[in-house]
Amino acid sequence: MKTISRRRFLSSAALTLAGTRLRASAGADSSTVQATLTIPPEAEGARMPADFIGLSYEVRQMTDPHFFSAANTGLIAQLKALGAHGVLRLGGNTSEFGYWKPAPDSPEPAHPATREVVGEPKAEYYAVTAEAVRNLADFLKETGWTCIYGIGMGTNTPERAAAEGAFVAKTLGARLQYFQIGNEADLFSKHLRDPKTWNAQRYLAEWLTLARAVEASVPEARFGMPDVASQIDWLTEIAEVWPSVANPPHVTTLTHHHYFGGPATNPEVNIPNLLGSGEMGKVQNAADTANGAAAKMGVRVRMTEGNTCYRGGKPGVSDVFAAALWAADYALHLASNNYTGINLHGGSGTSVANSVGGFLPGDVMLKDQGATPEEIASLPHPFYTPIAQFGAEYTMEPVAYGLKFAGALSGGTLVAANLTARLQSAGVNASAYAAKHPGGRVTAIVLNKDADKDLDLTLDFGGGRTGRAETEELRAPALDSREAHISPSAGLRVGRGTCTVRVPRASGLRLTIS
Repeated sequence: MKTISRRRFLSSAALTLAGTRLRASAGADSSTVQATLTIPPEAEGARMPADFIGLSYEVRQMTDPHFFSAANTGLIAQLKALGAHGVLRLGGNTSEFGYWKPAPDSPEPAHPATREVVGEPKAEYYAVTAEAVRNLADFLKETGWTCIYGIGMGTNTPERAAAEGAFVAKTLGARLQYFQIGNEADLFSKHLRDPKTWNAQRYLAEWLTLARAVEASVPEARFGMPDVASQIDWLTEIAEVWPSVANPPHVTTLTHHHYFGGPATNPEVNIPNLLGSGEMGKVQNAADTANGAAAKMGVRVRMTEGNTCYRGGKPGVSDVFAAALWAADYALHLASNNYTGINLHGGSGTSVANSVGGFLPGDVMLKDQGATPEEIASLPHPFYTPIAQFGAEYTMEPVAYGLKFAGALSGGTLVAANLTARLQSAGVNASAYAAKHPGGRVTAIVLNKDADKDLDLTLDFGGGRTGRAETEELRAPALDSREAHISPSAGLRVGRGTCTVRVPRASGLRLTIS
């Protein structure tokens, strides 16, 4: 992991306050909280799919046909390190301005007029080419991952959607999970549709027109919808009218997005709030609504785009170790709510900047704080990206380490008990999850998000198990460190089904027994 000094520009505004507080608490004597977690003998919770973890990229990333290709061995290596099985989602704001170009000499189609709004992508149209899709197929084969493929809705036509869908389905084959038509359609009223008339019902009518066009060329096509930015109630509205849709397309997944907050200039986007209990409370409310709608349609839910801070992330929050703890907790919280997976957004700084109006607010913030161009360039762009690119080198950022750490429970069945509530009642800001795997292996993950308190934890697995437990730590020098590490620890002795371990403040522990 790249280690980058940030001292010079942690010297003003909100970053100074957060950084000073977190560093000071790390150097002081911390209190210790004691707690006991009993792992139930039966795993009656949700099954966490083997390919639960995933990444999200802008479709515009495909304008460089070599990015998602077998030749990009650096990026392939990072995806394989993140997980042997995963899901690559292609979508984002820029997907609404792409057009299908099946051949090099295919003319650019006419485009509708749109409004230009600060913070929304500008109407800069680009081609999605057959070469890029063929290279994507090779890329997926090399990584072992599958794909959720986004087809634009905002400026697309049924004919182009059908042609693109047919080529993508034939080219990707079994690597294609499903099509996602439209991205954050609940925000179309800002620049792509009439705000006086745009609503969930209008969206559904347009979506059905495009989906049926794709279905006509790909009879076996599967779909996710509606991929909303924040209006989770759209899922409920769609589920209520879905039984009245004649011969509905094959929808497998209800999808939505989630960002903790934003943009970077918002002082409320800070480490204490990111790791506070209020964040997971909001996540739970959205999950309850989404799962209620999914149950009515007989499908499941996936979080297809999200991260710590929208519009490219916030330096000092999105690119530091606190984001790793958040990502692990958020992923496992979704898994415990029966989600099929999570896709954290990232990619190149250019593609994400294009998706939010041409610039990253985090860059503006750093310039205002006096950071030099060299210091700004030394940070990942966008700041929240799970995998950053520095020249020809690709590196996993802290948020990706959190995703990888949580991925150890993939393929298992989660215990239904609310282990997190037990820890919080003991007075520590910590979360815990456990899963049982085929063959009897049990894995528990404890995330101590507390900046002040260590946790002395007794785990009771029952059953009189004895032997050694394998352990790994998710750690960094401090919550605002520009690094993260997953490393084996000494292991533990399990006697009569119990073991005791210390989980230091601002760290994670993964424990596995057979």
